[in-house]
Amino acid sequence: MKIPSPRTGKYDIDLPEYSEAEVSALTNSLREAQSEWWQAGLEKRIEIMLAFADEITQHKPALVAALINDTGRKDESELEVDATVSTIRRWCKQAPDLLDCGHSRAAEIPFIELQQTYLPYPLVGIISPWNFPLLLSLVDAIPALLAGCSVLLKPSEVTSRFVEPLNEILSQLPELSGVLSAVTGGGQTGQAVIEHVDSLCFTGSVATGRKVGEACAKRFIPAFLELGGKDPAIVCADADVDLAAKALCWGSMVNAGQSCMSLERVYVHKDIADEFISKLTANVSQLKHNYPDINQGQVGPIISNKQVDIVKQQLADAKQKGAVFQCGGEVIELGGGQYCQPTIVTNLTADMKLLQEETFAAILPVVIVDSDQQAIEMANDSEFGLSAAVFSCDVDYAKKVASQLEAGAISINDASLTALIHEAEKQSFKYSGLGGSRMGAESIRRFMRKKAFIRNTGVPSPWWF
Repeated sequence: MKIPSPRTGKYDIDLPEYSEAEVSALTNSLREAQSEWWQAGLEKRIEIMLAFADEITQHKPALVAALINDTGRKDESELEVDATVSTIRRWCKQAPDLLDCGHSRAAEIPFIELQQTYLPYPLVGIISPWNFPLLLSLVDAIPALLAGCSVLLKPSEVTSRFVEPLNEILSQLPELSGVLSAVTGGGQTGQAVIEHVDSLCFTGSVATGRKVGEACAKRFIPAFLELGGKDPAIVCADADVDLAAKALCWGSMVNAGQSCMSLERVYVHKDIADEFISKLTANVSQLKHNYPDINQGQVGPIISNKQVDIVKQQLADAKQKGAVFQCGGEVIELGGGQYCQPTIVTNLTADMKLLQEETFAAILPVVIVDSDQQAIEMANDSEFGLSAAVFSCDVDYAKKVASQLEAGAISINDASLTALIHEAEKQSFKYSGLGGSRMGAESIRRFMRKKAFIRNTGVPSPWWF
């Protein structure tokens, strides 16, 4: 399977495409190794996972190089590797308390004793997207491995170059390589993964996520789906305009807007709209593409060829319907790569695709509203409910506004905090996802099947015949 470079457009690598038979054989091996991995105990698993973090650190240059080739951006690739290491260390620190089943306790019926325990799902499948290839492959794998599962990764075929250095790291850790493997390929490989695992984590589009959820339901296995977003931000009448403009510049443009938690809509109160739009546009206009020097500039290429067409269609639709572009507004070719100009759009109408569909690019539509209540109603008028943001100098008022938003996590006086802060538990509302929280303590419990030991302490049960 040949894949193109996002910086050059050239098909520069031919990936193995795993067949159903190859996936099946690999899952059999992972299942065999899982039993020993589980029986080794949590302390041993932590020791091995900390060694994994050390190996990733030592191999950081190779991983970053592969991620640069996968995504066409450097700074975010370095942060991605660092965030992965931090995630491993955080879970290793937290796992003993989170996986402690506790002591026996008395039930409400005095002579009955209860003890809670669990068994991990033997094999967890992870199908990850192309915007953060390494981190979003391992963000679910790490807690699953610590819980005692084996894990099979299937990263996006668009960004699978990082698998080679990952496999090199795993070759240094034979105990881990037995329970963590990656396969490459397209949709057929992903389907084979679904057919052979016991639990599945999927990150991607709503359309594909629906198919994945249905396939898992047919097999009676749990599916944890993290899907699309059209995250809104509300800039209230009393907001700090400088702060909001700076935060939303970052929250919409980081990683060239290619994050499910990017801010993709802003509703600003009319009393401060002119000032806010002026300052936001000034901030965004200063951003540059990381071409020709990848070490300079803040905005990388559009990673996926399919996404290029979506972005162009949305821009054309907005132009045709009368939108005003304060800056940007074009997808341009640089050195064979496709780059979206950092874009601020105003004068929007509700029927524009830029307000309704996930964009996944460096584009931020801004809508002027008559009141904060109108902003809430318009923010909620979406099939998505991933995250949001609220800006107000009155924190209590900001939280009141946030409480009315139909989304799983709301950043207060900042943007896209769930991209950086993973301790808080949140779920995805509406079509943005399905299943338990990927973040916080509950995340690791997704990979456990709960069991209970219920013991009669020696009293004849009064309900016997």
